[in-house]
Amino acid sequence: MNPALVQLVQTTLRAPRDAAGQIMALGLTRDVLWTALALVAVGNAALLFVIFQTSDTEFPLPGYVERPLALFVIIAGMMVIYVHGMYWAGLALGGSGSLNDVLALVIWFQILRAVAQLAIIVLSFVLPALGLLLSLAVAVWGFWIFLNFVAAAMHLASVWQALAVLIAAAVGLIFGLGILLTLIGLGAQGVT
Repeated sequence: MNPALVQLVQTTLRAPRDAAGQIMALGLTRDVLWTALALVAVGNAALLFVIFQTSDTEFPLPGYVERPLALFVIIAGMMVIYVHGMYWAGLALGGSGSLNDVLALVIWFQILRAVAQLAIIVLSFVLPALGLLLSLAVAVWGFWIFLNFVAAAMHLASVWQALAVLIAAAVGLIFGLGILLTLIGLGAQGVT
């Protein structure tokens, strides 16, 4: 594995704002970032598809979980809406970051989250209780990392402002997702 990549992962876990600065300093172009977002969405859709296909759940699931393309459209759409929501909410709360910085940090975070999910899945097969504990730890630590990423990307003074940005973006995501699902025709589908 690339030593610089390992170092960036370690920095992300220990000092998320420093890692955010390193990622933003890369100066990735918009084309590279949007392509990376599409690839991350493909990976997440494939991972979710496998999880849904291999899990035995008693709960009824929406019909689109059996359609990888629909999962991809939903995941990619949610990421695009949320990135824009965070950017505009950050500007409204006095931030001064760029859309490219927000996008780069969301992509990096999603890559790390997917790797963590794979580790949790593997561990859950071997030791289910430890997998559950790791899942909780990853959720809490991941939230802290993401708050710091948002604060760094939008040049916010505190993680509390970043939390307000995430809440505002989540409200926007709910409305945007409703529109997206209606546009692609999944709003009227039942469960399987």
